[in-house]
Amino acid sequence: MFKSSSTPLRIGLGGIALFIVASVVARIDGWGLPATNESAIGEASRWCERVSGGLLREPVNTLGNLGFVISGLAMLYVLGRDVRTDRPKVNRFIGPTALSMLYALSAWFLGPGSMAMHGTHTDFGAWLDNVSMVAYILVPWLLNVSLMGRWSARRLFSTYGLLLGAYASGYWFIGADLGIGLDFFGVSIAMWLISEVLFRFHSQPMRWMSGFVGFAVGAVFGVTPAEMLANPTDHWWIIFFWLPGLLATQAPEGRRRYTPWFWIGLASFVTAYMIWLTGVADHPWCNPDSLIQAHAIWHLLGAVSTWSFFCFLRTERVSGDVS
Repeated sequence: MFKSSSTPLRIGLGGIALFIVASVVARIDGWGLPATNESAIGEASRWCERVSGGLLREPVNTLGNLGFVISGLAMLYVLGRDVRTDRPKVNRFIGPTALSMLYALSAWFLGPGSMAMHGTHTDFGAWLDNVSMVAYILVPWLLNVSLMGRWSARRLFSTYGLLLGAYASGYWFIGADLGIGLDFFGVSIAMWLISEVLFRFHSQPMRWMSGFVGFAVGAVFGVTPAEMLANPTDHWWIIFFWLPGLLATQAPEGRRRYTPWFWIGLASFVTAYMIWLTGVADHPWCNPDSLIQAHAIWHLLGAVSTWSFFCFLRTERVSGDVS
């Protein structure tokens, strides 16, 4: 895909340079008007850290996102090195393919996206933060259903672009829930894990049973099946739990090794989420002036997850491949 093995990494470094320039320009203007849901300078922010009137509104939480930048750059370096060492391209995550580059760059984008929110406290920063999260989480579940649905590359990338564009527009013009009570990022986490179960245990009965995995995922994140079923108006989005099974019409051709990388990624994300719950202003553990902020740790562990899942996806092998 690229003539030089260093090109993927250069793309990531170039993105950092552009982000820095854009940030400097925005800072000269004072970041602009703060979002109405953000705390005033000197008060504890929504994410515990005291709001600063200096360069960054939440310095520690902002810089914690360097983990995503480093993780993304490491992926780009590895993908470029794949070309140089001539490793066999047994899947689309070996070498700088369009799909592997999309994953690496979306993981990298989580850094600038979240930095924009914690660093500026503007509506634009919040929008970019949420868009970056959706840009990342769309990749693994769309990859899985595309492999089991035998999609073409054009269909995969077109679907990705349409979903991301619709979410970005809906968030900007309507609101975070798109006006329909939908947490697109949260539902996408469930659809990814549902699609992963289908990838591992695909069968016709599993296609229709897989949706129940979504209830287990919801329970881990604090929404029990009883709550979902008792209030279907607010939790109407559970219908999406059966979307991966509907799209996964055929068994995947490849197999993946789940130990250790999948479990490391899952454990680090769940741990990060539990820490995230403590990193809010009204939590008894909140210390706004501490250099150790729970929300920054959430970012760093999230970066570990993106790297772990990258390594996991690289383990896929199609029957007959030798590596």
